[in-house]
Parts: sequence; C-alpha cells; structure tokens
Amino acid sequence: MDKRKSSVLSLFRESKDYLMITIGLISYALAWSCFLLPYQITTGGLTGVSAIIYYATGIEIQVSYFFINSFFLLFALKILGFKFCIKTIYAVFVLTFFLWLFQQMMKDESGNFILILGPGQDFMGCVLGSCMCGLGIAIVFLHNGSTGGTDIIAAIVNKYRDITFGRMIMYCDIIIISSCYFVFHDWRRVVFGFATLIIMSVILDYVINSARQSVQFFIFSKKYDEIAKAINKDVNRGVTIIDGTGWYSQQPVKIVFILAKRSQSVNIFRLVKDIDPNAFVSQSNVVGVYGEGFDRIKVK
Repeated sequence: MDKRKSSVLSLFRESKDYLMITIGLISYALAWSCFLLPYQITTGGLTGVSAIIYYATGIEIQVSYFFINSFFLLFALKILGFKFCIKTIYAVFVLTFFLWLFQQMMKDESGNFILILGPGQDFMGCVLGSCMCGLGIAIVFLHNGSTGGTDIIAAIVNKYRDITFGRMIMYCDIIIISSCYFVFHDWRRVVFGFATLIIMSVILDYVINSARQSVQFFIFSKKYDEIAKAINKDVNRGVTIIDGTGWYSQQPVKIVFILAKRSQSVNIFRLVKDIDPNAFVSQSNVVGVYGEGFDRIKVK
C-alpha cells in the first residue's frame, strides 16, 4: 500500500512539474512574441541567436531554435541525466509550438508584428519582455526543466560550481548580444539587449533563490514525539530531538529541531497546531543548507 501511495505521489509530482514547465514556457514565448520580436530587441540564449538569424535572414525564430537545440541536447543527455533531458526535450517541442502560435496571433494580415504598446515604445517592450522571460525561465528551472541552449550550459556549470543560473547565463550571452550590432549596425539595439539580459538575470535569480530559501524550526512541546513523527511522515523532513534544560523550572525539556524549505513552513505549523496548540515555536531563515534533501555542496 505504501509503495502504491509512493507511486501515486511520484506521478503527481511529475505531472505538476510538466504543468509548471508549460506555464513557464507560455510566459517565455509570450515575452518574445508580444514585446521582444515586434520591437526588434535581442537578448541572450539560443532564442537570442535565433532572433538574430530571423532579423538577418527572415528565417522564423522557432525553426532555427529547434534545430540548434537538437545539438545541445546531446550534451544534456550525457551530463545532466536522462530525466533532465526528457523534460528539456519536452520544453523544446512545446516552446517551438508556442513561439509559432503566438507569432501568428501577433501578426497582421500583411505579416508584420502588431506593436501592442504603440510605436516607439522600445524601452517598455524591453522591460516587460525581459521580466516575463526571466519569470518563465525561473519557473522551468525550478521544476527540473530547461529551455535548452545556453540554459543547458548554465545548468551544467551550476551542477559542479557555485555560480548562479543568472550569472552563468549572463557570461554565455554577452557575445550573443554584442553580435547583433553586425545585423542592425546600431549600438542602441545592443544597449537594449544588455538591459534585457540584466533584468532577466535579476528576475531569474530572485525567483529561484526565493523558492529555494530554507528555514529552521525549534519546537518546544511535551508532545514532541507526536510532532516529530508527524513531520517526518507527512512533510517528509528529517527531525532531530535535542535535550535541554529549562533554566527557570530546572526541568529537562525536549527540543524538536527541523530544517525545511520555506514552502513547507505552513504544513509544519498546521501539524504543530493540530497536535499541540500550546507549543512554543521559533522559526528563522537560514543563509544556506547543503546536503541530502537540500542543495549540493559546491566548492570552487
């Protein structure tokens, strides 16, 4: 029965991952189709390379994006694992479709992009597009996926070195953005490209770091054993019982110590309240937690 329950939970988590990856890809594709491409703004990543190819040759962005990504997926399969690669393949196909779909929706009868913000609103297109791109990529990464291209390179480096996704992507993309000068011969486009890259990186790091933030709990309760068992079983977090002494009462006490993800805090509080409403609980943020169940230890 437990094995069956575990299989159901695993299937639920996988389904949730694919749903959230799809939502992230929709945000990313909308950003390109509604704001970046209509205002001829380039950014980094393989999508940026595909955009430059589109501006220079007219080849639609999803075509070059799909074929170039096929090459990068060979490295993802070997280094990042089969599971990561499967979700990346899914993301590449889905993003290719959404890029095509949203571009068709954003073009007029003559095939030109509709400027939904109005003419001359390049800066607002840059800001809105980069925010949506950063949010979309962050959602994809948080659910063990990738949009391919330089995202794969960033994920590979992040796996072995303590370099954030946003920073690594920025390093990879500087050359890509600078190269758009040879298409437009306009430094203004290069500046917009770098502005887009910076905003994307900030949004990406903020969303990922916020979601991965960890907390620690110290719980003082006479029903410590029930609380520990419930958290271990229902929240799937390890629990440590610490022996202590109350200074005023001089009586021995048991302290329940827990390290958990911030997203699990509500469930922990609910369990404690249900078991012992009079429990004394201390919660605090921690800078980093490394080890099983959390981030891997990375040393430069």
